[in-house]
Amino acid sequence: MRALLALLLILAPTAAFAHTGHGDVSGFIHGFMHPLGGLDHVLAMVAVGVFAYVLGGRALWLVPLSFVAMMAVGFMLGVGGVDLPFVELGIALSSVVIGGVAAFGKPVPVAGAMALVGGFAVFHGFAHGAAMPVGAAGLEYAAGFVVATGLLHAAGIGAAMGVARLAGRYGRAVAHVAGGAFALGGLGVLAGWL
Repeated sequence: MRALLALLLILAPTAAFAHTGHGDVSGFIHGFMHPLGGLDHVLAMVAVGVFAYVLGGRALWLVPLSFVAMMAVGFMLGVGGVDLPFVELGIALSSVVIGGVAAFGKPVPVAGAMALVGGFAVFHGFAHGAAMPVGAAGLEYAAGFVVATGLLHAAGIGAAMGVARLAGRYGRAVAHVAGGAFALGGLGVLAGWL
């Protein structure tokens, strides 16, 4: 948990760089850094991991996998120049909604959870695709943000598991509180406080 907080604090000053139109973004390293460079992206992707942990079972791997798959679809839309409205709002709302659903802890069918995170993933992928310059190595760039996204999901799952283990019988409740924290963080991004 401390490592996750340290990572968030380190990345916070570069939050504005995760969106379209900022700097040179080409190759694996730039693709890898894109999701790490914006607090809204980090919050949403770690929230997906926490949400997957709260659901448990098959959702532990299906929910993050559906996020990555639909992010690839959004990436292709962004690269293809398709007009997708409200991208920034969709990205910001993703941590609010996903964290909020995790916080409430109500049973959600795995297919419903996959559809929920997949819908928001399209916005994240679109931002990645729209930010990629024409001459960039597309596959390398995509591989970079897919790996970073997977690591952020794994960080959410791992942190939730670790905290739950430390909290013992209150572990699930702590995971719900963490979901609420991600939702509040998303509200902070929306309001411009973070």
